[in-house]
Amino acid sequence: MCSLNDRDRDATTMAPVQAAIKSEWRKLPVPLGELCISTVLRCGQSFRWKLSGPDEWSCALKGRILSLRQDSSALHYRSIFPSHVSAGEDDTAELLRDYFNLSIDLTGLYATWSSRDANFSKKAPAFAGVRILRQDPWENVVSFICSSNNNIARISQMVANLCLTWGPRLGELEGTVYHDFPQPQALVASGVEQKLRGLGFGYRAKYIAAAAKMVVEDRPEGWLMGLREVGYREAHEALLQLPGVGPKVADCVCLMSLDKTGAVPVDTHVLQIAQRDYGFGKTKNKTLTKATYDAIGEHFRKLWGDEAGWAHSVLFTADLRAFSERLVVKTEETTETETVSTKKKRVRKEANGEGPEVVEEKKNKVKKVKVEVDLDRLEVATTLAERVKRRRR
Repeated sequence: MCSLNDRDRDATTMAPVQAAIKSEWRKLPVPLGELCISTVLRCGQSFRWKLSGPDEWSCALKGRILSLRQDSSALHYRSIFPSHVSAGEDDTAELLRDYFNLSIDLTGLYATWSSRDANFSKKAPAFAGVRILRQDPWENVVSFICSSNNNIARISQMVANLCLTWGPRLGELEGTVYHDFPQPQALVASGVEQKLRGLGFGYRAKYIAAAAKMVVEDRPEGWLMGLREVGYREAHEALLQLPGVGPKVADCVCLMSLDKTGAVPVDTHVLQIAQRDYGFGKTKNKTLTKATYDAIGEHFRKLWGDEAGWAHSVLFTADLRAFSERLVVKTEETTETETVSTKKKRVRKEANGEGPEVVEEKKNKVKKVKVEVDLDRLEVATTLAERVKRRRR
């Protein structure tokens, strides 16, 4: 986490925090096929999770510092609350079920998508457990405004600076101070845009400040969360009214915050996937046109069904450079023998000494052949194929 000078932080974020209440490690039974946090937490959905220990992820979320670990059968979690929160109020298990959308049968969806799409079937075994998060809509709006012409590492740094400057301080873990995400009311004071520019937000600063002002002053309380209750098209159009929000950002918020499972965010990265793997022709335009954007989204919705946005995110993740090593085949070399018959001509004198006699001798030699077997995918792919067969019966 980055640090700022004291004078650059709001007084509210610098208020002293008394000893925190730390819970014991607890667990939720969740198999890796349903959720893989080492993939989901770094595939460009949320930008605030940090490695806080070996295979341990932590984030300030909903008024607590939340730490996660995972094994093959369960998600292990621990919460650290500010001292004013009673231990009896720990609703972290419920929060995790909601945040990770655990009510949705992901294994069944993978089987359905694999039966419809050979490309998905090919890549899915290396990317099991990629779920769509159910995040706070305001945090999602701001995070994806920051995503414009940006990469995951730099977006994460921007979001961290935003939280350090305006977010409420929750406590400290392993020497790192954690701040929750600031509400829009914290970003409407005078000078916010200038301070954002000073933190490296560039042209995005004016959009964030203007979006906060619109949400606080021009929309009813709870407006963003209320978009979960309307249809996809209505929610999408409503989000487009916010400064800095275009079709792709609106689709990200619809998919990752507003329960619109068929929303398919399309950027140049997804365009490349569509062209390379799904037969979309090359375009002369350097930017996505509305027609191309809509055509790609409709194609994937027809191919994958109502949860097309979820399937799209699996392939998007598979194409990220951070996960490229998973597509490198891990092999074991075995040796097979192959008998090869050869003929050798040997010349000798005939018995009467008058001329040469040609004699053919047959000899066998052993040829070693190396066979590469993809061990990691063989078992997973077989299991996935069996699931597809059962669904077809």
